Amino acid sequence: MSSPEAAARLSGVEFIALIAMLFATVAFSIDSMLPALPEIARELVPYDTNRAQLIVTSFVLGMGIGTFGAGPLSDSFGRRNVIIGGALLYCLAALAAYAAPTMETVLAARVVQGVGAAGPRVVSVALVRDLYKGREMARVVSFAMMIFTLVPAVAPLAGSFIIAGFGWRAIFLAFIGFAALSILWLGLRQPETLPAAMRRPLSVGTLVQALREVLGNRIVVISIAVQTLCFAALFGTLSSTQPIFDVTFGRGADFPFWFAVIAVVAGCASFLNASFVVRLGMRLLITAALAAEVALSLLFLVLTWSGALPEPVYFALYIGWTVSVFMMTGLTLGNLNALALEPLGHIAGMAASTTGAIATVAAVALAAPLGLAFDGTPLPLTAGVMALAAVGFALMRKMPGR
Repeated sequence: MSSPEAAARLSGVEFIALIAMLFATVAFSIDSMLPALPEIARELVPYDTNRAQLIVTSFVLGMGIGTFGAGPLSDSFGRRNVIIGGALLYCLAALAAYAAPTMETVLAARVVQGVGAAGPRVVSVALVRDLYKGREMARVVSFAMMIFTLVPAVAPLAGSFIIAGFGWRAIFLAFIGFAALSILWLGLRQPETLPAAMRRPLSVGTLVQALREVLGNRIVVISIAVQTLCFAALFGTLSSTQPIFDVTFGRGADFPFWFAVIAVVAGCASFLNASFVVRLGMRLLITAALAAEVALSLLFLVLTWSGALPEPVYFALYIGWTVSVFMMTGLTLGNLNALALEPLGHIAGMAASTTGAIATVAAVALAAPLGLAFDGTPLPLTAGVMALAAVGFALMRKMPGR
């Protein structure tokens, strides 16, 4: 007789593709907006164009807030229901953003849209943990991330085409279509992975007890702290990339093409992680990725400070450094999630929520000022990413286990 766990499994390829699409809700919601930042700034905040970057961090903030509730709700009501409910809220908020008349109302709608996106983003991780664990879970997540990297590669190009044909507000309608396709696939093909008998009642006492268990584990706490630092580096880089292309290098029109190149090359990190994580382990790969990022950031910082680089060399080095940041996240975030959830499979939803929410909200607090520090050069961003990676490396050295 087959187990409920086996019955809930799709074929490996289809399951990974579905998880990748659920992950991609977040990437599409952020990356396709990047080419719109100059137009949003001109239309809504011409007096303070740097504020357009808040389109990115407001969404991430909402996602962090929503993450607190998505996991516990999925532990009580099932994974599918919470993913679908979050996607519906995401669609309603996208419609509100489409019609919003001011920057403040667009940002408010983006926060709510982020709250809705937390359902697919967080609960999909718990769904994977229902069916896999340990290094096998990290391997599944890595393959999903490898497919997921195609979305950042094409999202800015798609956004630029939508803007050219229909204006920047039409991007929000594309979000609705993307979310509708993903929840239709989930609803038709993926069985529920959390049987009713294994669900936890939603009560304050239960949540507090689970929260204490999550935060009482040293490995989990260190994983959350390092996730925070890696997310901050990623979000700060995403916020600053388009302005750097436009202002520093005068290549704003080419930004979607170069971003696609960066995303495709950086996608190799997920392939490398999937290939080596079972053999080398999560801790080693995370630590090595952070150490490499510190070294590369320091090198780029010194060369930039020298002021002696010809513009083509300067631009090529910036592209290479940006690839390194994205590769670092590909070698760390999935592994850190797996490390945090490994001892907490019985409360996977709560664990995914707690780790994801704290890391995301705290990362916004670090990333927003990092992005707003843009001074016409990549120096503030590079120095900030180097510092974040260095602290992450130090924390990983203190993590128990092997």
